[in-house]
Amino acid sequence: MLAVQVILCAILVLGGAALLLLGFRGLRGQLPRNRYVGVRTPAAMSSDQAFEVANRAAGPAMLAGGAAAVLAGVSLPMLASTFSVVMIAVLGLVGAFVLMTVGGVVGNRAAEAVPAPAAAGCGGCSCGCCSALSRD
Repeated sequence: MLAVQVILCAILVLGGAALLLLGFRGLRGQLPRNRYVGVRTPAAMSSDQAFEVANRAAGPAMLAGGAAAVLAGVSLPMLASTFSVVMIAVLGLVGAFVLMTVGGVVGNRAAEAVPAPAAAGCGGCSCGCCSALSRD
């Protein structure tokens, strides 16, 4: 039972620390656009600005999810009964997952509100150059 407690504790604390770091960097706008971490919906990946806005909006929920996981992991060694260990571990994991999902939804909605980048080759000036080019 002790080995299971240690493994669950390590998973919760390390996963929570990763979420805390992700939430902190996203909230400060220090998370570069990438394909691996952060809010990566099509709306968020449409531009650097949309990615930054999405991760800034998702930051508080990511921080809360990371804190929930870390607190659950830190409290596991203090528990004696198997039922308590399982309940705290499940609540920590589910809480972190739910908060991470909420952050993703909020971030996606924020990214959808960012105006789309202008089309390449036309600045919307109505000069007729773009239509003349398309006829060739």
